[in-house]
This record gives sequence, C-alpha cells and structure tokens, in this order.
Amino acid sequence: MQFSAKKKQLLQILSDGEFHSGTTLAAQLELSRSAIWKQLNGLEALGIETIAVSGKGYRLHNAIELLDKAHIIDLLPISIRQQISVFETHDQIDSTNSHLSALAHKQPESTGVICLAEQQTAGRGRRGRQWVSPFGSNIYLSLLCQFQQGPGSLSGLSLAVGVAVIKALKKHHIEGVGLKWPNDIYWQQKKLGGILIEVSGESNGPCSAVIGLGLNLYLPEQQAMTIEQDWVDLRQISAISQQLSRNQLQATLIEQLFNVSLQYNEQSFAQYRDEWRLYDCMRGQQVSLFMGNQQIDGTVEGINDEGLLLLKTPQGQVKGFASGEVSFRR
Repeated sequence: MQFSAKKKQLLQILSDGEFHSGTTLAAQLELSRSAIWKQLNGLEALGIETIAVSGKGYRLHNAIELLDKAHIIDLLPISIRQQISVFETHDQIDSTNSHLSALAHKQPESTGVICLAEQQTAGRGRRGRQWVSPFGSNIYLSLLCQFQQGPGSLSGLSLAVGVAVIKALKKHHIEGVGLKWPNDIYWQQKKLGGILIEVSGESNGPCSAVIGLGLNLYLPEQQAMTIEQDWVDLRQISAISQQLSRNQLQATLIEQLFNVSLQYNEQSFAQYRDEWRLYDCMRGQQVSLFMGNQQIDGTVEGINDEGLLLLKTPQGQVKGFASGEVSFRR
C-alpha cells in the first residue's frame, strides 16, 4: 500500500523530529487546520506517535529517515545495479517476504527483485512468529533470486547470509555483533535481527529463494512490548549507530546479499564457514534445542563443515542437527 500524496508530504515535513505549527503545515499542504488534524490522527492509527504542544505545534516522537529509492540505488555499485530487475518500496505491506513469495509463484523466472518497506502489518519470523515492524524505524528487506539447481543446493544459505549481514554492519563500524544458529543476528545474547529464507521450485531445479531480513535500528518500547524474547536495536549498541543512515545501511545490505546470492551453489558454504565460526555467539553456551515437542539440552560445540549444529549432550555425546529452535539457558 502506498500512502496518499498529502500523507507522504506530511511525513516528509515531520520526519526531522522538529516542531511544526498547524498553520505552517496547513499552508505547506494546502489543507485546512481540521484536515491537518485528521491527517495527524491517521498517522497515530499507523502507530506513528506524534506530540502536540500548544504554541509550538506538532512533531514526531522520534525523527525518522524515510526510504529514498533513488538515493539507495545511487549508493550501489554499478555491477549490483545491473543485477536488479525490479526495485520496489512500499509505505505499508503485509510482509516483504510474502509479497515476493507470491511473485515467485506467479512468475517463477523472476530474479533480482528487491522489496523494501516502511512498515509491515504481518511481518513473519521463523515458524510463523510475528515480526514487530514499526513504521520507518527498522529495515524490512527481501530479495528474490532464481537458482539453476534445486533447493538442495542452497544448504547453508541462511548462514552465509548471516555473514553478509555482519560484513555490512562492519562497513558502518558496528562491531561486536554475532550470529546465532541458524539465522539470527545477536548482540550480547539479545536479538538484533533475523533472516527468513523461503524456497520454492522443482527438486532438481531451477528454484527460487526469497531472502528476507529484518533488522532493528530503533524499536520503540511500546511497540516492543509484545516481543517474548530479549531484544536490542542498533541505537542501543553504540553512539555510531545513532548517527547511522538507514538508507545507506539498506544499500550496503543489498550489495552484500547480492554478493552472496549471485553465485551460490551447494559448494559455496565452504567459503563462508570459517567466517561464520568467528561470529558464532553460541559456542560453549548451555542451550535447549526444540524440535516439535522434543527438547534436547546440551552445550554448543559449534557447527560442522556442512553447517549442522553440533550439540554435546549431558551424556557426553556430540550430535549434529540440521534444524530446530535454539534458546539460551539462563
């Protein structure tokens, strides 16, 4: 969904986080004061908190950096721009992953499609969990790519994408971020972001993969109240993060995701394995692995060469697991 021109213009004006009088807003948007008030109420309905102070006017609770498609494209290397077939930005969408998964179903040959959103109304994490997606605060990014081999060739792709995300953050001087098997971005045992890869196609190829990334830049406390696990956003991590351009980070992430996806095959994980191990924030930790109704407790021994989780049980056995939900044990 795209907002009306007036609502978009109002957001552009208020995005600086400064006060703007109702009279000034009415003049700039060529609307009546009552129409401005209705527009502001419309923002509140979207979860965009505004503050009104008599004699000062209106401002957003926090300044935001709206998506700027042209600027993001300008920041990309020419070699990456040439790989993009479609670049979509949405003011509001159910889920960037769901949107591109539907496109892959309708047009299986589609590849190089980027989808970004200001807000998701039905953002998804692993196992169908809700991904809290406030407006204009975080990164909601999905990339649709086609691979000539079948889904089996994409083993380890989520781990390789995790490495790509760390590389992007490092380019912006964000340090100390780790990876939690199989597809989470963590900082000091708190979740910073998540990766969701959805594959469709023939078992022997070709196949399509939607690579989705949600990354917390700024997560308002009120909207984070529904999150049932420890979380963190980039603004909490360092002063550098507070000055980080959302559009610049989106461009860096897009570049790194294309770098991973363009030539990925079943032998490719070996190129990322050692680097993933460097960022492993679970090794040596006591965890519980959940597979359906089964719970397996143990100590993480890292990953094997194929990317399987190695778990040492209390009986001293080391077993490899290809899937499951891992939780740190307090």
